Amino acid sequence: MSELTITDRKLLALLRQNARASVTTIAQELGLSRATVQTSLERLLNSNVIQRFTIDVDASVGLDLIKAVMTIEVQGNLTSSVVKALKRMPEIVSLHSTNGAWDLVAQIETSSLPEFDELLRRTREISGILNSETSILLNTAK
Repeated sequence: MSELTITDRKLLALLRQNARASVTTIAQELGLSRATVQTSLERLLNSNVIQRFTIDVDASVGLDLIKAVMTIEVQGNLTSSVVKALKRMPEIVSLHSTNGAWDLVAQIETSSLPEFDELLRRTREISGILNSETSILLNTAK
């Protein structure tokens, strides 16, 4: 896809705030026609700029998710295949390349310790992962 337009950027910003907003609501907010917003949205979806719609759940709901951060060292020529394998794991909610001693940082959320343990096992079995270190997030300060 070519450069994002100003309309695209405004549309994406509104969807980040509320991915459930209707096309009509977004059109009113942006001062555009419903058809223009629908066309922009379809173009962003078809070009994979928007890859998925998701939700943020209020922590007070009591889901008690096990949250962790995993740093990963990758064998250089296998980075693409490692990233593809990690992206297929629904427990990995975000994946970032980074600089320094580690090549990737993964944010993990599981619903139980056995599920967390299983994710660690599956991750260690991915060809191309040389080393990893995982830290469970115990409390959120902010």
